[in-house]
Amino acid sequence: MQRYDDATVVVKYGGHAMGNPELAATFARDIVLIKQAGVNPIVVHGGGPQIGSLLERLNIKSEFKGGLRVTDRETVDVVEMVLAGSINKEIVAAINAQGGKAVGISGKDANLMRGKRIERRFRDPDSNIEEIVDLGFVGEPSSVDPHIVDVIIHSDLIPVIAPIGVGPDGETLNINADTFAAALATAMKAKRLLLLTDVEGVLDRNGNLIKSLTSAEAQELIEDGTISGGMIPKIESCLDVIAEGVEAVVIINGKVSHAVLLELFTEHGAGTLIERRARKGSARRS
Repeated sequence: MQRYDDATVVVKYGGHAMGNPELAATFARDIVLIKQAGVNPIVVHGGGPQIGSLLERLNIKSEFKGGLRVTDRETVDVVEMVLAGSINKEIVAAINAQGGKAVGISGKDANLMRGKRIERRFRDPDSNIEEIVDLGFVGEPSSVDPHIVDVIIHSDLIPVIAPIGVGPDGETLNINADTFAAALATAMKAKRLLLLTDVEGVLDRNGNLIKSLTSAEAQELIEDGTISGGMIPKIESCLDVIAEGVEAVVIINGKVSHAVLLELFTEHGAGTLIERRARKGSARRS
């Protein structure tokens, strides 16, 4: 607890843990407890499944280009309504129900997160012609002004942030929650970035959890194929955050009860810790 006294911890909250009422209540209780223990938690949440469900109910069909969803004006309105509206306030209410004082904002508040539109290159497998795919109102961070978050965390309030950004022309941009949390953690010079996911962490070739990695070791596991598929961009994002000054990033299974407390307040932690260098005498090594 002394290690994290007055430290800033960014928690990306997502995955199936959000849809489980019992796990949601446990998560909220953990966030309240670490705030009471002197930590400054910042919650950034996703909401992909909920967005897809509402789009289906509203009979709004998504267009895909190169396997990627295109977010048009109608879709981004739904995205903002779900992320900055219903989901955000559900998390705020859950934290407040556990005795905390949460406040919900988005990246649009006080120009917290400015973004730029994402374009992706796609090569047609039949013609072998490469084209640029416009994904519509999908963005990535271009600049962060963390003033509003800094004011909130240095009070008795807990910020809960929806990953919505502001584009160059004032338009709403949907930003990936992991990317949003990483950019915010860097700007806030956070001690930890916790990524709550649906996986246990980084696994070795035998399927066993790797409890801790240095940046160099993580890069080696990407190169030798141990880390593969969708885990590669997540780990590369972690390495970028660490290179920018965040002490460590932890990939945690959000379906484990009290995962946040286990990670911060026990030596063995939870999930996979990635840091620039290993701590001497760490009890965390697998």
